[in-house]
Order: sequence, then structure tokens, then C-alpha cells
Amino acid sequence: MQFYLQEAESVFRQLNSSANGLTAEEAEKRLAANGKNKLDEAKKDSLIKRFFAQMLDPMVIILIVAAIISAVLAVVEGVQAGKAPGVGDFADVIIIMTVVIINAALGVYQDSKAEAAIQALQEMSAATSKVLRDGKVTTVKSEDVVVGDVILLEAGDAVPADCRLFECASVKAEEAALTGESVPVTKLIEALNGGEKGEVALGDRKNMVYSGSSIVYGHGKAVVVATGMQTEMGKIADAITKAEEGLTPLQIKLAQLSKILTFLVVGICVFIFGFDIIRELVAGDGFSGVGDFFEKALDFFMVAVSLAVAAIPEGLVAVVTIVLSIGVTSMSKRRAIIRKLTAVETLGCAQIICSDKTGTLTQNKMTVVDYYGDDQALLAKGMALCSDAEINADGSETLGEPTECALVNYAFTLGMNKSDLSAAAPRVTEAPFDSMRKMMSTVHEENGRIIQFTKGAPDEILKKCTAILRNGQAVAMTDEIKAQILAANKAMADKALRVLALSYKLLEAVPTDPSPEAIENELVFVGLEGMIDPCRPEVKDAIAECREAGIRPIMITGDHRDTAIAIAKELGIITSEDEAITGAQLNDISDGDFEEKVKLYSVYARVQPEHKVRIVNAWRKVGMVTAMTGDGVNDAPSIKSADIGIGMGITGTDVTKNVADMVLADDNFATIVNAVEEGRKIYDNIRKAIHFLLSSNLSEVLTIFAASLFGFVILKPTHLLFINLVTDCFPALALGMEKGESNLMKRAPRKSTDGVFSGGVGFDVAYQGVLVTIFTLVAYYIGAKVLGVNAPDPGAHGMTMAFLTMSMCEIFHSFNMRSQRQSVLRMGFVEKSHNWFLYGAMVASLVLTTAIIEIPFLANAFDFINIGLAEYGVALGLAFAIIPIVELVKLIQRKVSKQ
Repeated sequence: MQFYLQEAESVFRQLNSSANGLTAEEAEKRLAANGKNKLDEAKKDSLIKRFFAQMLDPMVIILIVAAIISAVLAVVEGVQAGKAPGVGDFADVIIIMTVVIINAALGVYQDSKAEAAIQALQEMSAATSKVLRDGKVTTVKSEDVVVGDVILLEAGDAVPADCRLFECASVKAEEAALTGESVPVTKLIEALNGGEKGEVALGDRKNMVYSGSSIVYGHGKAVVVATGMQTEMGKIADAITKAEEGLTPLQIKLAQLSKILTFLVVGICVFIFGFDIIRELVAGDGFSGVGDFFEKALDFFMVAVSLAVAAIPEGLVAVVTIVLSIGVTSMSKRRAIIRKLTAVETLGCAQIICSDKTGTLTQNKMTVVDYYGDDQALLAKGMALCSDAEINADGSETLGEPTECALVNYAFTLGMNKSDLSAAAPRVTEAPFDSMRKMMSTVHEENGRIIQFTKGAPDEILKKCTAILRNGQAVAMTDEIKAQILAANKAMADKALRVLALSYKLLEAVPTDPSPEAIENELVFVGLEGMIDPCRPEVKDAIAECREAGIRPIMITGDHRDTAIAIAKELGIITSEDEAITGAQLNDISDGDFEEKVKLYSVYARVQPEHKVRIVNAWRKVGMVTAMTGDGVNDAPSIKSADIGIGMGITGTDVTKNVADMVLADDNFATIVNAVEEGRKIYDNIRKAIHFLLSSNLSEVLTIFAASLFGFVILKPTHLLFINLVTDCFPALALGMEKGESNLMKRAPRKSTDGVFSGGVGFDVAYQGVLVTIFTLVAYYIGAKVLGVNAPDPGAHGMTMAFLTMSMCEIFHSFNMRSQRQSVLRMGFVEKSHNWFLYGAMVASLVLTTAIIEIPFLANAFDFINIGLAEYGVALGLAFAIIPIVELVKLIQRKVSKQ
């Protein structure tokens, strides 16, 4: 119901209540019928459920399938051998499942954000409220407030439910968390005019107070019209639980990669198995019987499984998770706290940053920035005295209504502490502010004289002035002087400043009748003060950096259009007023039309929470990766709907922080730029790691495939697992520690549609995989046919050399991956850019590879034999050749790219 459009009497009739409230008996009935005044609680997934949810990732599913196949084969081989399989027979299974469990454990770190957000919303609600029951003032738990209750409100109270005011004495409510309005809203009791559409924006419903807001000035009475999930706060809570979280760009790319690998693995297994069967029938000895068929078929299946193991990058899932975790730690050092691991890389491709104005782009602190008048000191002094805000001795804390705090702070900057002023000129009487006359007056005794200060809206103050202070003297007010004052007022208003005027009058004695009618006349005009919630000083440069990085900033605020435009122009978000639109105008645009027009607007004013979600979704529907920043409760649904939600750590509400993917510890918009840079670097590094792992796995597939074609065993599944999980993982992790390249924040954001193989990565993976395959096959041939021709087991000799060559080749190849196109030699020797983690990974991998070849019980477990220095020399020489060859190809690619 639109109670704000109705008179109070009509509201009471509809709610079956009165100005005296409900009876205790009726309140109990309504509480039993409608439930408590609190928000619905979200269901929390158990730890076990969240753990197994981590295993639904396609890459993890492939690993689990591989482990199951390996376990079945171990059992079958045991049965064939006539013995029960031991722990060693399940080595492959143990290794794979260890990777799966570690990855799942790393993933289970985040509780349900929706539940945490709802809980935070509940904590914001008032604990107790004063209501009229049976005509008497009674304090009840806020959760026991019901529709129809009459609430007594005064300064400092938290509003427990959505209410329609019917008595109001200068009430002002702080609604920034709900509407984004930085200035407390002056309330009234009259019915509002909804215009042609019969509705009024949330921030303009001045006869309503809402759950989650607070009273900062005055007192009044209101009747409850909505409780619990029916309140505006409840609608936000509902929107949070309904907001859909999409997959991040990296998750999408890995899912696509998983699908490709799945088809590849199945295709390879089927092809090799069928090829071996056909070859045995055509070129081999055929099958002597059913038993012989099953025995040979099992051998062929083992070869196919070897290829499957070779095709699956078992370490990829763990490497990506760990590199993202490293990124989280790095970002926290730059004041950006990541709550959702995959949000790290999403930052790297952010194209749109939708930001709330109040508290994010601005300081959420009203500040005097301009004045008009002959006597600045008297102006500041009078404004401070004619206010109820107070300041401590060192000026570090001001308490009171934000506008009045700004006046007191301004006086302090001019060397006048409100406490000292009040001591020298104590207030003896006053005419309090009310919204009808738009002014207030205070009378002070100072050095034996009585002086009255009156402050308020400039046009109203001018009506009461008969003179103006000029050069220390009161000069008669003229139409020309009034025109000058109004022009100064308009100049400030055009800059979106909130303007107050000050006047004074010397009295002979303290007035016996301090009513406005008696004392607010024949005043002397002193001047004007203009204030605004100023921009954060670092934001303008941050927005310029965003634009340089190809990121478009969008301002979304509940504040007035003129204020939003002024701030946006100052920050460089817009250059024309045509780029701004209000929530009311947005209501007239259909979703389809808005998707076509969304690129026209960079400022949205007087918006409601549902508008913010709609704006974020419109940008996402046109294919833009969208971030949303904010601190108020009203930002929470859109923060959750965005590709990446960014909350404010200091001024942000718990609600916003709990649904955000990232929280800015310093509330600094500029920190987002640092986070974007870090996100781009991390994505680059993950891509380098994927490139490296896939080229390594391709070489394994091609090597096993070639060996099976020629009928010999070059590497076993256990060897491939060791290479994938040990030899390859250390360098891949080290690549995740690379520093960002110099042009990182000079290039446009990558497209969310760019695949893992975009930008020439597919070609690079292919030719580099072929190179490693050739070196490995050559090493096997030299080991089996040349250096090991007289060995007891030439095949094992060749297998050992092939394993050593492939392992070391992939280690050396990891250095090529430091940059896709830049020369690694130039990076190391000219630019002096070193990745010491990669050096350490090379040493660790070399030590471990040598250990399983040279330590007898490990060598026996892997079916290796001892080899001499000559074999090591040949293997390392072949492996190192990958660097100069790839350097030559990079040189050609750079020249082709320039042309």
C-alpha cells in the first residue's frame, strides 16, 4: 500500500488502529497471525555439503573418473596375477585423490554469503522500541512490533519497522544506508502527491520512516505499516537471496577446457584401443581364443589409459587454486581483501565499475566549501552558535546532525571551537528549527549584550531581513542587494552546494516571548555558507587511471540529479548533463530498450535498490564484465548481482561486506585500480601456467601415441603422473609468482569471451608440444639403440632417458613461459627481471627427478635403471634445446606482428 499518498486518518482506518495505538490483546493477535518483525533466515549448507560441492567442477570430475579407472585396473591386474593388490598398486589413485581432496579443502573457506548478509541486516534493527499499548507508553522488543502499533521516535532512535508519521516536531532521519542520500531527510506529516504515476521515489517519501534508518533530530509519532520481510529492508534481504551469481570468466574458460579435455581423453582412449585391436588382427598374431583376446585387450586398454592420464593435466586445478590464493595474499597487502577466490581474476577483465556516490566517490561528510559575505569570522561564529552540534577539544570528533557538524567544523578551521564560543556566549533561549518556516534562532548573552542568530534557507531568511552587514555596519537592504545575494545563492546551488544563510539582531534584553513570530523579524543579513559532501581527493586520479586501462566508471546514487551531475563532472565521469538519468526516467524505459541505451548513461540519480540491480544486469547482458562498489544496505543486491561486488571496509555496512566478493580495507576507490592491476597480473600468470601445463601434456600424449604406433612402451602411467604432479607443478606455481608486464594497465580489458587458446596460445601449445615430443623420442632412441644397446634391458634404459629428457625439457620450457612473446633472455640479461621462484622450482624438480632415477627403491618402483654421465649429458642437452628454438620462433612472431 502507498500509505505516503494518504492522509493519516485514512492510514489508521486501513490498519484498524488509532493515534492511541493498539491494545495489548490486539497486538498479541497480530503477532501470532503475521509473525515477528524480523527477516527470514537463510538455510546454511553443512560443511560436508560445501566440501562435496567443490568436487562438481568439471576438471575435478575428470580426475575422479581417472582415479576410478586406475583403481579398477589395479584390482584387475591383481586378480590376473593371483594376488591381492597392495598399497603400491593404488599409487595412482592415492596421488590423484590427494590432489582432489587438497583442492576441495582449499575451496571450503566461504560460508553462505546470503545468510551472513541476512544476519547483518537483523543486527542493524533496533533492539527495543517505545510503543503505545492500551494508551500507555510501553517498551517492547523490536521483533514484537506489529502493523498498527504507534511508535514514539526521538533523536538517537533506530527505526524498527516501516512507519507513516502522523506527529512530527522537526524530525530528521538518516537514510543514507537505504537511499544513498548523504544529508538527513527532513520529515513531515502531510500526504504526498504521487503525480501522474501515483508514486514517489523512496528517498522522497518524507512522511515515512523506514526500518534500518535512524532519527538524528527532533521527535515524533508514527504508525507501523509494514514489518519483517514486508519492509523496504526486507525487500532488500529478499533481493539478496534471489540475486543470481554467475560463473567468473576463468571458471567459464576452465569449464570449456574441461569439456575439450573430456572429449579428447575419451576420443584418444577409443581410438588407441580400437587401433591396437585392428592392428593385432591385421598385422599381428591375432587372437587364439577368448582368453587371449581379453588378455591382449587389457594390455591395449592400459595403453589407452596411459594416454588418458597423459592428456589430463592433474595439477591444473591445484595450481589455479594456489595461484589465486597467492593473489589474495598479495592483494591484502594492497588493502584489498578478497572474500571470493575466483573474484581475483575477474577483476582483470572488469570493463565497467558501477560505484555508489555517497561514501565511495565522496567522503560522506558534509563540508563547507564556499561562503558569501563581508565578515567570514562572524558568519562562521554565528552558524556554529546557531546549531546543536558539538565538537571535542582537538576537533577530531563532531557529534550532531551532519549539516550542523559541517558548520561547526568550518568554524573550527578558522580557529573557533564551538565549546569556547558557547562558553563565551551561552545560549539563553531559542526558537527551534521546523520544516515549515525552514529556519531556527538562538539567543546568546555575550559580554553584557544580547545577540540573536537566525540561520536557514536563504530565500526565507531574506524575507526577514531589513539590513545587511557591510564593512562592519548594518546597511539598509535594497532590491539590488537582494538580487546580488540571490545570484550568489544560485551560483552555489548550480555547483550542487547546499546553501544556508545567517542573519543576526541585537536585543536589549532576553525576549520573554521567544516564539518565531516575536523574534524572527528586522534581521541583519550576514552571509551564505555552501556545503557539499566532497569528493575523495584520490578518486579523480583513480578514475583517470581506470579510463586509461579501458574501464568505464558509472555513478549510481540515491542523491539528487544536480548533485550527482556536479560530482560526476568534477571527477571526470561525465562531460554533459545528457549522460545523467534519474530512477523515475529509468522506470519509463523497458528492459529491452534499456539494454540498447545503457551505454548512453554514466550517472544514475534518485535510484532505488531495484534500479541498481537492473543497471548492473543491463551492462552484463550487453557482454560487459561489471563491478559494483558501494557501502550502504541499498547496494547489497546489486553488489551480489555484479560479476564482482566491492564493499567498503570502514564505512560499509556488514550487509554489503558479507555479500561482496572484495572489500576495500581503506574505503579508497583508488585501491580498486591497484586491485584491477593485480587481477590482470594474476590472470596473465594463470594463463601462462595453463599454457605451460597444456603444452607439457600435449607432448606426453603425442609421445605415448607415437610409441604405441611403433609398438613399444616409452613411459608408464605412474611416470606421467609424476611429471604432471611434481615436475610440472613446481614451475607452474612459480609462473604464478611472475611480476606484471610493463604494459599491464595500458591495454584494454580482455574480452570475457576470449578463450584459453586466444591470442595465438593454441598455436604455441601445439608446436611446443611437438618439440618436446621429438626430443623425448630422440632420447629414447639414443638410450635404447645407441648408449644402452648392450644394457641388460635396453627398453628400460631408453625409458629412463626419455623420462629424464621430458622432465628436464618441461622444466627448461617453463622459462620460455615467462612471456608469451617477449624474449626470456632479454628479460633476464638486459632487463634484469628474474623469477627466483622459478629458479628454485627448477632445482627442486631436478633433485626429485634425479632421486627417483638414482635411489634404488624409488628406481625399482618406477622401473628405472641407473644411467651414466653421458646419458645425463645427452638428456640435458636435448632438454635445453627447447629454449633457443622457442626464442627463435618468438623473434619471428614479433616481426610478423609488427608487419
